Amino acid sequence: MRRYVRRTALSLPAAIVSILASAAPAHADLKLCNRMSYVVEVAIGIDHQSATATRGWFRIDPAGCRVVAQGTLTADRILLHARALGLYGSSPAPQGGADTLCIAEQNFVIAAARQCRSGQTPAPFTQINPTQTDDGHLIAYLAEDSEYDDEQARLAGIQRLLVVAGYDAAPIDGTDGPKTQAALNAFLKSRGLNADAVQQPNFFAKLIEAVQSPSATGLTWCNDTPHKVMAAVATDDGKTVTSRGWYRIDPGKCLHPDVAGQPKQIFSFAEAVDGENRTVKYRDKALNWGGATQLCTREAKFEINEQGDCGTRGLSAAGFAAVDMSGGSKTLRFAMP
Repeated sequence: MRRYVRRTALSLPAAIVSILASAAPAHADLKLCNRMSYVVEVAIGIDHQSATATRGWFRIDPAGCRVVAQGTLTADRILLHARALGLYGSSPAPQGGADTLCIAEQNFVIAAARQCRSGQTPAPFTQINPTQTDDGHLIAYLAEDSEYDDEQARLAGIQRLLVVAGYDAAPIDGTDGPKTQAALNAFLKSRGLNADAVQQPNFFAKLIEAVQSPSATGLTWCNDTPHKVMAAVATDDGKTVTSRGWYRIDPGKCLHPDVAGQPKQIFSFAEAVDGENRTVKYRDKALNWGGATQLCTREAKFEINEQGDCGTRGLSAAGFAAVDMSGGSKTLRFAMP
């Protein structure tokens, strides 16, 4: 039975948080700010006097901030787990943390978070040491290697979602230019939006809505089952076959995997999973959608450029189906048998 391991904590070392030497109880709101090019969901852990509780999820858009704990916060340690939305597929690369605490798929509060129960899964958490601001708040920043400022993070986040939605806004660098503006204008026109929409607080929600809707270009997956679906895509450029996953597709949603360039062949594999990320069985068989082409995968998020001998390299193999893209677009609908 395949189980999709949640190893999606983003890189959270010293570069992303300002260090506060004291671990004394805090008496102000705790705020997290996102300077990454991904829309993320975060969970926090509070470790105090041998008791550890977790709470999530808090969604934070690029260049956005969110208060995750209000008022007096008494804690020996504050811990953080962050995950990019599943629509980004294999990026960013999984990162680890020193503590393993329990989380749940949907919004949750777990009082005893070191012993996972049914419906809960272990995840890596990283200790953070927020900085106290002049107005008394505690603040910590999520960042990536590019070290964007707020303006750059917001633009890079828009570029990334435009690319996933099928608009050519690459490279994703947080720098404005004619190519980014052309992609952005094409998106606005396709959705009947004016230029002012880009500055609205809900603009990332509109981009995500576009990513999760059927598209007239490229490959689209649509989940018509009552289950969560985890999908992987592979591309053959004539020299290398690269498999990439997992993309999460919620029931009733669609998703466009980001396929760069003009590959000679595209392959697809998808599988339904339950609330604990275990393969769903239907009439004693795994509920999946694929084909005869065996390509390498792994349980955690992945991007694999070398196919063959999957098992000897500690990888899994799945049967991918070739996708006919001769018409320039293809929608694959995953439905119950």
